[in-house]
Amino acid sequence: MTQKWHNLSERGSPFALRLILWIALHLGRTIARAVLFPITLYFLLLAKPQRLASRHYLSRALKRPPTLKDIARHIHCFASTILDRVFLLADQSDCLDVHIHNADLILDRVAQKEGCILLGSHLGSFEVLRVLAVSHHKLPLKILMYPEHNQHITQIFSALNPEVADTVIALGRMETLLEVGEYISQGYIVGMLGDRVVGDERSTSCEFMGEQTPFPVGPMLLASTLKAPVILFFGLYRGGNRYDIHFELLSDKITVDRKNRAEELQLHTQQYANRLEHYTHMTPYNWFNFYDFWNDQDKID
Repeated sequence: MTQKWHNLSERGSPFALRLILWIALHLGRTIARAVLFPITLYFLLLAKPQRLASRHYLSRALKRPPTLKDIARHIHCFASTILDRVFLLADQSDCLDVHIHNADLILDRVAQKEGCILLGSHLGSFEVLRVLAVSHHKLPLKILMYPEHNQHITQIFSALNPEVADTVIALGRMETLLEVGEYISQGYIVGMLGDRVVGDERSTSCEFMGEQTPFPVGPMLLASTLKAPVILFFGLYRGGNRYDIHFELLSDKITVDRKNRAEELQLHTQQYANRLEHYTHMTPYNWFNFYDFWNDQDKID
């Protein structure tokens, strides 16, 4: 699969981002959401690779040729979750209606100081959990991510809430595994995303949305190495101000036999891909992988 997502330049200047931030915090969510319509139009007209990727993805998710309105709705949904990050990080989440399903999966482990891996995706908003966990529930949470990606947005949003920014464990360093192991042993929830392959990262082929495509095996290798349970997380935007957070147990213990290493990693990763597909069909406009996910750009040109 091509790794165009990791090299995509950020559209929008820091000034534009700060202007939207000012509108959101000083004029409120209703007026700020009105700004999303010209933003959606901008991306619809000028962001051709993302527009084409959206069209091809939606043809799978909707099982019909998507209209321009469908693509605009897809972009608008993404913009809505980005805007809501402002209110979450600025401790103004009262304007959002968040419903949490199966929360005991997490709360019981926190109470018993049992660490786990929380595996999410670029479906919906991971930020809604990250902020609520830190600011409202005071849960011991760390997030594995590449901080250098989308630096403009990351830097601006991190300044809004340094406490949330401090939850990040940077990927791509020699000491990352040691840090994660230490936090897991202390009873921390360690969150990560499992639906994008980065560079030469190890991957396995999984069936997803009707076709084989690579998924990273890193999350399953990490869980196996640390003997940590894996809980799935989906923070779904349902329109307006509504979010649904779903937790599911993938496995209490990921075991990988050396003799059948590749097969067992594929099996566990496929289980994750199956649940991701389930929630993707449930909320098709929540898919925020605006790049050539299935490596078939020729089909969408």
